[in-house]
Amino acid sequence: MVRIKDVAKKANVSTATVSRVLSKPDTVKEETIKKVLEVIKELNYQPNALARQLRRLETKTILVVVPDITNTFFSKVLRGIESVAVASGYQVLLVDAANDVERETGYLNILRQRKADGLILLTARMKADMVVTIAREYPVVLACEYIEGSNIPSISIDNVSAARKATVHLINLDHKRIGFISGPLNDVVGQDRLKGFYQAMAQYNLMVEPVLVQEGNFSYECGYNIMMKFLALSNTPTAVFAANDEMAFGAIKAIKSKGLSVPHDISVMGFDDIKFSSIIEPALTTIAQPAFDIGTKAMELLIRLMNKEAIEKSQYILEDQLIIRDSCSKCTLREDKLPFKS
Repeated sequence: MVRIKDVAKKANVSTATVSRVLSKPDTVKEETIKKVLEVIKELNYQPNALARQLRRLETKTILVVVPDITNTFFSKVLRGIESVAVASGYQVLLVDAANDVERETGYLNILRQRKADGLILLTARMKADMVVTIAREYPVVLACEYIEGSNIPSISIDNVSAARKATVHLINLDHKRIGFISGPLNDVVGQDRLKGFYQAMAQYNLMVEPVLVQEGNFSYECGYNIMMKFLALSNTPTAVFAANDEMAFGAIKAIKSKGLSVPHDISVMGFDDIKFSSIIEPALTTIAQPAFDIGTKAMELLIRLMNKEAIEKSQYILEDQLIIRDSCSKCTLREDKLPFKS
């Protein structure tokens, strides 16, 4: 078997120089690189990747924590992460927190045990000080979320602004009695989307009845169940804004189960623009997140951290877009006319 010292001897350089050619070519003269690479090719030398990683205390693996792997929104984010990871020689270790804070916290041990070189969190429901502490010791990036006041690099959209934009769209369609199904309120994304909804309603001097704001968990079943609660009210909303598309699908199913029409009886707004949003009938009006770009940017930032390179800023905000489809229409109901009576 050809060893590194065989390459060094034939190229008339030190073993340290051969190692630098393979790991840090920018520190070696171009003519030396050329000479060493010719010898490597001639001798068919195969570097021992595992040994090299152990010497550098590298695993070439990055850990990605997903809050709920069944939520299809994250698939595009993960594709973005993996596209950059693979091109950069990293493999992705994906773990599912299943919306369990304790499980999410437990995965940090993978970093502490040096089984991964860095961490991308697609959720940040664990205690903020715990995330901040781990980020002081290891490369950590937040994708889709952020921690207020921390310097941990994060990449997301402006969820407050996006939710405000979605709500204003419903208001511009003459809807005044609007229901809102939020995400989990122990989560910054859930809080921000609720905040954007309230801001838009206040901007247009519209009253928000507490019963029309319900906390969800981003699941289809939750959207269905909360919408059924809205439909049981004596005065139902003329429009419903669900804080993600899967809950919006559930809401549409509930409305149809009562023999009502979307959007003619009740309009439904979603958030995320996952693939099925354009397929479901009626096609869903929603806020599109650049999910793939969030993933690629998160991985690029993590690589910079792992290489101990400077990062320009701690929070990166990408543009969202209101996608207008068929699930929302102009409100034609008088305030005293109910779309549904139980």
